[in-house]
Formats: sequence, C-alpha cells, structure tokens
Amino acid sequence: MANLKHLRNRIRSVNNTRQITKAMKMVSAAKLRRSQERALATRPYSLRIRAMIQSLATLIPPENAPPLLARAPEGPRKILLVLYTADRGLCGSFNSAVIRATRARVAQLKQQGHTVSLTFVGRKGHDVLKRQYGDMTRDVHVGLTRHLSFENAERIVANRLLADFEAGRFDECHLVYNAFKSAMTQELTWRQLIPAPVEKSAAEEDAVVASPLFEPDEETVLAALLPRNIAVQVFQALAESNAAEHAARMSAMDNAVRNAGEMLKKLNIKYNRTRQAAITTELMEIIGGSESLKG
Repeated sequence: MANLKHLRNRIRSVNNTRQITKAMKMVSAAKLRRSQERALATRPYSLRIRAMIQSLATLIPPENAPPLLARAPEGPRKILLVLYTADRGLCGSFNSAVIRATRARVAQLKQQGHTVSLTFVGRKGHDVLKRQYGDMTRDVHVGLTRHLSFENAERIVANRLLADFEAGRFDECHLVYNAFKSAMTQELTWRQLIPAPVEKSAAEEDAVVASPLFEPDEETVLAALLPRNIAVQVFQALAESNAAEHAARMSAMDNAVRNAGEMLKKLNIKYNRTRQAAITTELMEIIGGSESLKG
C-alpha cells in the first residue's frame, strides 16, 4: 500500500504541474498577440529611419561625419555588447541562445585584443554571466518589459548609451537579441548600433526611392537623427525580444503540458497494475488461509 500511496502522490503532483504549465501557456499566448503586434509595428519605422541615415551618410564627406557615424580607427577598441534576455525563465532556449552567443563573441573580441564591456537588458543574462564577467558589467536594466514603452527604452537605455559614448567609455556598441519570426521560431540577431553602419541592405535600398532636399542641411539633420535612431533601434530590439520571449515560453509550456499528459498516462497504468497486483495478492492470501483452515 505504501507503493500505491507514493504513486497517488506522484499522479497528484504531475497533474498539478500540468495545470500550472497549461495556465502559463494560455497567459503567454494572450501576451504574445499584443507583443507581436507591437514588434511588427516598430519594424517599418526602424527600417525608414535607417534608410534615411544611409541616404544622408552618402551625401556627407567622411571628414564631416558626426561621431555616432564615424568609424573608430583600426586596432584595439573598447566594445560594448548589449544583451537582451528575459527577466524570468521557463522559456526554453530563449535565454541560453543569447548567453552562448555572447560568450563566443567575448572570447573572439578578447583574442583580437579588444576591451569588452557588457550591458544587460533582462535579469537572466546577468544572473548567469555575472560570475564569469562581473568585472566587465556596466549596466543591468530589469523590468523594462513590464511597462514596455518607447519613452522608457529611450530614457533608461538609449540615453545612458549616448552618455557613455560621449564620455569615451566605448568606441563600438552591438546589440544581441532574439528577433521574433513566428510563434515557433526566434532568430538570434546581432546588430551594430554605434557607430551606425552605412552598408545598405536590399530592403533599405528599396525604401530609399529618391534623394530629398534637406533643410537646414544634411549635417544638421543627420546629427539630429542619429540619437533618435539609437532610441528606435533599442526599442525595436526590446519589442522583438519581448515577443520572442512570449513565443518561446508558450512553446515550452505546450511541450511541458504534453509531456505531463504522457507521464500521467504511464503513472495511471502503473498505478492500476500495482493496485491489481495488490488485490490479487490479498485474494491469494485469503484463499490460502481458508484452505489451510479446512485442512
């Protein structure tokens, strides 16, 4: 009977876990719809502002390029990596993909002689890497997805990046995050933020259909657009990462629900077999006892 009690406890525990994961799946599915709409809405604006910067950069002589556009000289540089991870776990390989990519990039940059520092957007990345890269950590931003807005992304992250760049704390800045592709797919993405890249992608070339006239002049407009572009790219990465997080958590919880269901079936079969065996044993003992009394 002790074995049956243990099986009943396990069945109850697995069933409770299944109910929790099912509820988490439903919550993530509801949040995914809103976060997906937000991520998709940011893409056209992000594409257009990058295309405008590309167009302006081609009209300005390299010697007149603003600091946010001018490339650092060749040789060892101070490079800042901004990691986007989740504040919570239970989302499959969402966080571990960013962490593995960061470790590989840090090792590569150090081998090339660069000085690397890290800024974490999300708690999980910092919790895993703080022991290994604690001396390289510059900032940790937690809770931005609770009240996700462009104003918070600009005020908390983008403005701090601009201040550090102006103070000479880094020469280059790169973002790493999971871009949302679909409810089942997230794509690990690296994006150079500072200095703004001048290479045109096919989509950006299609977006620039003509060279407009600028007032007052190209240098002034570009100097105003570059800080705004940093805020836009930071917010877009945050929106993409948030949507990818909910998609990854929904998928992970769906797998957990199915696994719990399969485990419940196996436990119920084992419980019924054990119960039948116990009943059979008791019947055999009763029959054996009655036979011995008759004899």
